[in-house]
Amino acid sequence: MWRLLRPDSIAVWRDEEVRERLSHYYGVMRGLKPAKYRVVKRVPVELEKGACLEEMWRVHEEKAKEFSELYREVADNPSKVEEMPVPRYSLLDLKADIALKMVEACRLCEWRCGVNRLKGEKGVCGLSGEVRVASAFLHMGEEAPLVPSGTIFFTGCSFKCVFCQNWDISTNPLNGIAVSPKELAALAVRLYREGARNINYVGGNPDQQLHVILASLRHMDANVPLLWNSNMYMTLESLKLLVDVIDIWLPDFKYGNDECALRLSKVPRYFEVVSRNHKVAYEHGDMIIRHLVLPGHVECCTKPVLKWIAENCPRALVNIMDQYRPEHLVALYPERYPDIARRPRAEELEEAYKYADELGICWRPVS
Repeated sequence: MWRLLRPDSIAVWRDEEVRERLSHYYGVMRGLKPAKYRVVKRVPVELEKGACLEEMWRVHEEKAKEFSELYREVADNPSKVEEMPVPRYSLLDLKADIALKMVEACRLCEWRCGVNRLKGEKGVCGLSGEVRVASAFLHMGEEAPLVPSGTIFFTGCSFKCVFCQNWDISTNPLNGIAVSPKELAALAVRLYREGARNINYVGGNPDQQLHVILASLRHMDANVPLLWNSNMYMTLESLKLLVDVIDIWLPDFKYGNDECALRLSKVPRYFEVVSRNHKVAYEHGDMIIRHLVLPGHVECCTKPVLKWIAENCPRALVNIMDQYRPEHLVALYPERYPDIARRPRAEELEEAYKYADELGICWRPVS
């Protein structure tokens, strides 16, 4: 049940409400709807050999519309997908090829470093063209509708959060094992067969691995929802490649202003980029938004984030997370970050919960 902890809450959300707001996700999970990527890989594409990136994007836009129409036709009859042949070259192939070209002058995220990762050059995330998986397992600690979640943790990240709880993999791209697209697909299928309700691409951060993740889908056809668990700092180009294949979004919305984002995660233009991407993803699929309550940041971050969600993503579920603790650089140098060198107080969490109630948000605390 998604609900408030206080018995006098005005907003008590039953399981039926959650299933309604995540109707697509539940439909795929129960085999009543096809996973989006399985339809994408059955949309045929004709493209001249050696086509430039501009032409590839033109064809992509045209075929993405064709996919939308096709998905509406088969959404309630997944058996039709089984009857559709997989063409020699598909919309999925086109997406993977565009992503690979984007890595040649990398612009997968809004840092837009422009380095050629395929030649070993590295930008802010510290990654080359190689993708490394730190771990892959059935995660029982995610939100209730998602567990057991088939989580695949990638290394590297576009953020430099001073309080990162996964700093061992986000700050060390070489942590983990290098995987090919085929090996990544095998990991996903194994998790599905072990009982995963979804395949959860996370990290670190998955955005920088987009080229290999899309290529991996060529090698799998399991009817399992794909979940994108991201800091949402990707470019619009990356988002265009993703929206047709992701069934449910699990994004972070950390900060209510650019100043806090720059100081604590070292990223510019945070609110503009992340709010834009949340809005686009919300229009294309089911969504659970995570917001971690930072101590001392209820007014500057939590309230603006919740207000924006209420106004722009009103049907999204929201996880107001209370488990912040000083980690990574904050734990090492608390004097540098005195505002977040402690756990959030009960009254700060209560203020966040009360404000979410007032906004009519469908939310839950993590515990």
